[in-house]
Amino acid sequence: MVGRSLARLLESRADDLYIGYGLKPRIVAASDNGGMACDTTGLDCARLIRAKEHKGTVAAYSDGHGGGGSNGRGGRAPDSSPTAAEMAEAVSGADVLVEATPSNYKDAEPGMSNITDAMKRRMHVVSVNKGPLALAFPSLNELAAYNRVMFRFSGTVGGGTPILDYAKNSLSGERITSFSGILNGTTNYILSAMADGMSPKAALQDARSKGYVEADESLDLDGLDAAAKLVILANWVMGMKVTMPDVNCAGIRGVTSADIKRAAKKSRVVKMTAACGNDALTVAPVAIPRDDPLCVNGTLNAISFTSEHSGTQTIIGRGAGGTETASAILRDLLYIRQGITSGAYG
Repeated sequence: MVGRSLARLLESRADDLYIGYGLKPRIVAASDNGGMACDTTGLDCARLIRAKEHKGTVAAYSDGHGGGGSNGRGGRAPDSSPTAAEMAEAVSGADVLVEATPSNYKDAEPGMSNITDAMKRRMHVVSVNKGPLALAFPSLNELAAYNRVMFRFSGTVGGGTPILDYAKNSLSGERITSFSGILNGTTNYILSAMADGMSPKAALQDARSKGYVEADESLDLDGLDAAAKLVILANWVMGMKVTMPDVNCAGIRGVTSADIKRAAKKSRVVKMTAACGNDALTVAPVAIPRDDPLCVNGTLNAISFTSEHSGTQTIIGRGAGGTETASAILRDLLYIRQGITSGAYG
């Protein structure tokens, strides 16, 4: 979904990107579970999208939906996913890898191999895959620095809402002492539905019916997705060197309707928050006051940063979605473009 949204965005914004930023991005390779399509002169975005939607794989790009690539590898047989090495070989002249495979919090594969292989080949990397960052953020940053490439990941936290950029740039010069937020829209939707009177089972089913719940529901319900985002924030914003095992994580499976009602009697609402303070990282359902800025409903995300001199500031926005995440990727691509043209990176 993210890949298709990015292709659509690059196609629809082509004129604006060239006029405003001098950027004419070319997708030279794309892969999915069914295979790969590549063309060093640039794939046609519309045809690439049609191949995915009509045939279920980008490998069909050269099968009735587009011609073969100039390098003779217009499409890879739709039998298995291409390896990181195969992708890297196909795009050896590319500037940037966009890593958008599903997050895996066990060993971070295949995203980890894709990212590290690209960096070793001196390719800049944009990742919306949280797995590698959650398990190896410090080492990936070191690898990027060693190979003098840029590593960007705006879409991993907040989707299209620029949470990472806000904390890093808008609050530059300040020292952020702590932060807490609602970083998983699915659990926020479920808890909001429970506050409106739904049972936990009905709220979960409602969220599933709307497509909010991950295929592996433990990523949402057990707090793993929120913990991964917390790790990324703690490293990027607070300068910590932490990974997923450093997070004290509890999900929402144990939250009952009785808990919701008890909180309501005290003018509070149960929310699953991710917090960083005093070098402690926690993800857990807590009862917060109704007038707290973090008390947002539905699938919204919200995060409050407390800094030494500016007090507490909160940013609220949609946390997920293909189009929103694609917009974050585009922001990162523009940042990388600026770094290349400035001469800071080759």
